[in-house]
Order: sequence, then structure tokens, then C-alpha cells
Amino acid sequence: LEELNEAALAVLCHGEAAPLRLIEEQLTIGERLGEVPDRTPMLPLQQDMQRQQKRLRLPPEAGQRLLELDLRKPNDLDRSQLLHRLNLLGIPWGRAERASGKGTFKEHWRLQWQPELAVAVIEANLWGNTVLDAATARARDLAQHGEQLRPLTDLVEQTLLAELPDAIGQVMDRLQNVAALTSDIPHLMDSLPALARVLRYGNVRRTDAGLVGHVVDGLITRVAIGLPSACGSLDDEAAAAMFDKVRVMNAAIGVLQNPEQAAIWRDALAKLADQAGLHGLLAGYACRLLFEQGVLPPPETARRMGLALSPAGEPAQAAAWLEGFLHGSGLLLLHNEALWGILDAWVDGLPGEAFTQLLPLLRRTFASFPAPERRQIGERVRHGGAARTAIAAETEVDAARADRVLPVVARLLGMV
Repeated sequence: LEELNEAALAVLCHGEAAPLRLIEEQLTIGERLGEVPDRTPMLPLQQDMQRQQKRLRLPPEAGQRLLELDLRKPNDLDRSQLLHRLNLLGIPWGRAERASGKGTFKEHWRLQWQPELAVAVIEANLWGNTVLDAATARARDLAQHGEQLRPLTDLVEQTLLAELPDAIGQVMDRLQNVAALTSDIPHLMDSLPALARVLRYGNVRRTDAGLVGHVVDGLITRVAIGLPSACGSLDDEAAAAMFDKVRVMNAAIGVLQNPEQAAIWRDALAKLADQAGLHGLLAGYACRLLFEQGVLPPPETARRMGLALSPAGEPAQAAAWLEGFLHGSGLLLLHNEALWGILDAWVDGLPGEAFTQLLPLLRRTFASFPAPERRQIGERVRHGGAARTAIAAETEVDAARADRVLPVVARLLGMV
């Protein structure tokens, strides 16, 4: 076979390896799956799985294919529940993909049946004779042995997505017990996004997500109380890690769309922004969030920015504050003259050595902006800033005095 491949590569493919690889994939190996007769003895879980595949018109295929599900349709909802149950059993036939849109009725899956999944089905048979019973037993076992909050919150989401009503009660009880004993604020913050998705989008799948509500309320309150102390005395690496958690937590609060929970979160951010000795990255980001949510008016935001970028402060701390404040978008600078002026004065007043040290950080901050924003900022810097232009436009020009200077200027420029 090796000699035959070499000959085909030289004669038929003209030395190109890509066509030969395609021949091997499609003909030598192939992607067609074999079948066994229905009379072949099989384990109960295999039989139930095959029945559901036929009922849902979801045959296993060796090649990859994309599947878009509309959860408002009963057949697509049943397909989604089957795929989630199989994933819970360790049979990853389908992998859920993030949808680009904001609709909550759509799910996108990438399906590919691998030969080793048949072995996984046999191994999963010990949990039950049907996919539903096996997934329920597996979820209960994972809840019983779960010791960490984050895996348990993921399990709650998986259990609800898989529609396992006989397991959700035990899973929620275990989650509440572990959450009550967890005092680590970062772990509490990590657990919220999955629960927020369950609360926000659970009704789309016609699941009862009300069991999660009081757990989420307790988590948000505890995080709000403990966040200032958890953010104190952090070095650059720890501050960057906490920054990511605060950002994800803020997104989860936005997903919930609960006014009371949002108010609790804003109070925590306000305490964080006023905290003395806080790392600049966190202080700047807290100030940015409070400004976006209307808590800090523009004059107060400008005052805080002026204090953070004061010449008396440490340049590295000021640069970290600026990175947090401008994270993700520079539109604030383009639309607020006061903030632009403060930043312009701070950069202009940096000593040469300090500017060289901070240049990589500043470049990283501005590199995160979308290309159109960077272009607008660059144009504004090149023209000296809109504020300076406005001041120059308001200055009155004495035409008589200007006329007396023109001959000298022309001579200096070599025009005469």
C-alpha cells in the first residue's frame, strides 16, 4: 500500500500531498458507519439510545456536521435534552457552541460520532437502562461527591438543560450546603455566571429555575459584602485575576436584569472605588462601571481621574488605573473633553524615563480598542486635540499686528 501511495502521489497527484490525503480520508479510510442488525443483542442503554436517535431523526455520522436547534419546537427541544444528557454521561457526541446572536431560542451543536463513543455507551450502562435514568443517576452521584462550588453550579446548569427533574432537588440541596460553607469570595464569584444563565434563560426551555433564585440572591449579597476585603493588598498578577472575576461578575449581573441585585452590586463597586490603597486596575475599572451605570456624573468622574493621574502619584499605579478605566473602549475619551484634557496633561508631564517604562502598558491599553476608535484617537492627537482647537478658535487675532510680522516670517521661510 505504501508503494501504491507513492506511485499515486507521483502520477495522479503530480507530487501534491493534499489530493492524496483527501483520497485516503474519503476512500482508503472512509467516513461511512457500519450497521448491525436489529436482532443483535445489545445493552438496554444502547437500545434506548438507538430508539431515541430514530425517533428524533438524529442518526450518528462519522463526519462533522452543524446542527441548529430551535428550542420552541418540541422535536428540537428533545434533541437538545438528549445531547445534554449524553454529555452528562461522558458521551460527547455533540459539542454545544456559542451562538453569535443574542437570541435565547437557538442552540448550535457540532456533531461527530467517534468509534470510541460506543465504548462510552457501554460504560455508562451501569448508571441506568435508559438515557434519562442513567443521566439522573449520574447527576445525583456527581452532586453527592461534589465538594467545590464551581463544579456544582455547572452541574445545576447541566441538570436543568438536560431536563432531569428527579435529580435537580438533590443537586440544589448540595449546592446550598457547599455555598453556605464557602467563604472564599473568588469562588463565590466564579459560581454566579452559570446560575445567572439558568435564571435568565431557564424559561425558554420550560424548566423550573425558581429553585436557583434564592441561591443567587445569597451569593450576590455575600460577594458584595466581602469584595472590598478580597481586593485589598493585591499584587499585579492577583489584581489582574480579580479584574477578570469582577468583569465576569458584572456581566452576570447584567444578564439577571434584576434592579435589586443591580443596586447591591453598584453599592459594592462604590465601596471598591473609594477604597484606599486599592490596586489601580481595579479602582479604574470600578470607576468606569459606576460612570457607565450613571452613579458617577461626568464632573465627579473627571475629578477622580485627575486624582488618579496626579503628578504626585506613582506613574505605574496611574497607568494601571487608566488601563482599568479604559478597558475595552476609548469612546469616553472621544466624547468627554475633561477626561481627554486630564489624560493629555498626564502623558505630557511624564518624565522621559517613566514614559519609556509605561509605554508597553499604555500601548496594551489602547491596542484593545476597536480599530475605528484607535483611528479617531490618533487623528485627534495629530491635530492637537479638539479642546485646544476650540480654544484657538475662540482667540481673537489682531490683524494689524499680524500684518507687521508677516514680512519677517516670509524672510525666515525663504519666501523673499
